Amino acid sequence: MVDIIDKKSEQGEQKPFRLVKFFTFSALMVMFAATIVISAMNAHWVKNILQDKSEEYAQLLVANLNHQIFLQFIIPAVLKYGKIKLREDAQYDRMDKVIKTTLHSFNVDMVNIYDMKDTIAYSFDHEKKGVNGAGGEAYQLALKNRATSRLIEKGSFVELMFGFPNETKIITFAPLRAEKPLSSLDGPILGVIEIVQDISDDYHKIFKLQLLTVATCFIVMAILFFTLVFVVRRGEMIIESRAMERLKLEEKLQRAEHLSAIGEMTAGVSHEIRNPLGIIKSSAELLKKKMVKADQPTTIIDIIVEESNRLNNIIKDFLDFAKPMTPILKQCRIQDIIEKNILYLSQQIEENDFIVERDFKQPIPEIMADSARLYQAFLNIMLNAFQAMQQGGKLTIVILSEQDQIVIFFNDQGKGIPEESLKKIWNPFFTTKEMGTGLGMGIVKNIVESHHGTIEVYNRNSKGATVKITLPL
Repeated sequence: MVDIIDKKSEQGEQKPFRLVKFFTFSALMVMFAATIVISAMNAHWVKNILQDKSEEYAQLLVANLNHQIFLQFIIPAVLKYGKIKLREDAQYDRMDKVIKTTLHSFNVDMVNIYDMKDTIAYSFDHEKKGVNGAGGEAYQLALKNRATSRLIEKGSFVELMFGFPNETKIITFAPLRAEKPLSSLDGPILGVIEIVQDISDDYHKIFKLQLLTVATCFIVMAILFFTLVFVVRRGEMIIESRAMERLKLEEKLQRAEHLSAIGEMTAGVSHEIRNPLGIIKSSAELLKKKMVKADQPTTIIDIIVEESNRLNNIIKDFLDFAKPMTPILKQCRIQDIIEKNILYLSQQIEENDFIVERDFKQPIPEIMADSARLYQAFLNIMLNAFQAMQQGGKLTIVILSEQDQIVIFFNDQGKGIPEESLKKIWNPFFTTKEMGTGLGMGIVKNIVESHHGTIEVYNRNSKGATVKITLPL
């Protein structure tokens, strides 16, 4: 039931976050698509403006060219030759000079002049000279005094599809008219002028501008995208971290509930066992006294007494582990407690050739602690260290004062603790010894934590294991 609730709550936390992520990504894509559409519309609008301006420019260019042809060619040619004959080289060269001088520095690719019979009388391209019927509908409209312009685009299928051809030209047809005094272009139509302008460069500039706009928007969107990805991943990491913390807290809670149940059961059973055990022990001791007086063997009775004492110690461990640790705090010195432990274990140290080395170089301040509890904790640690050094060895005890805490190291020279056992060392009833309850390190941990301290056990790279205890001053 708890797991189902937790999964639902986790889904409830992540669902809005996923919706935010989805809508944000969607908004970025819509914004990018809208940017491309707007850019394309702007490019189309600019191209239309460019076409309109090019047509206006062509009309002005035609008017100027018409004026120069009439003044500098038609009138002088009529006065000199009596009539206009562009087939004659002299007249053609004079027309060519007038047109090219007038259009000098203007971006004009082609000029064709048609007579009244739709025959090209003059052209930049000499091969077109004398071609008949090339004017088409635009020529006929020009004869009716209507100037027209049309756009010609050339390029690949892709270039034409995206609206940016490789070559773009605008062709303008306008009437060639005689001028009246004091009034321009009001006279009769003498022919038709065709002007071809190449505006490809202007279109290419528009295309480059559009590409620059799209690229800029793409870069901005990419920056926003990666920023969003970073924020999303950061948020997911936070959610994942919180989920892991919740799982750890649940594990601790379950472990605490499990230990609490074990403690209650152990305390109840221990109390029930301790009373008859006391009777058995006292009865055995009384029987032993009578057997000694009767000068009879007491080996079996000695075994009963010894096992009763061992069982009593096991029950004592159970009770120590089960009952809450409430230390009685008084001023004490850590080094004095350790010296007391060493004195108590002096016979065992001497018999097994153990060496206990003390490293108390720094001045160690007194702390508020329960000396009896710490004595019990240190004793368990030192006994474990001696049991790890079966062939003898050195136990080094280091005490350091760091800022607002005291750190105690117990370094033995044993074989170390296997990694699989190191992970289970705090589990109740876990032991690698043939004789033992597996509660010793659990009791030590409870004592240290009741002093608001921490305990850590790890293997050294050189040899042996280290127990590190940190206690606040």
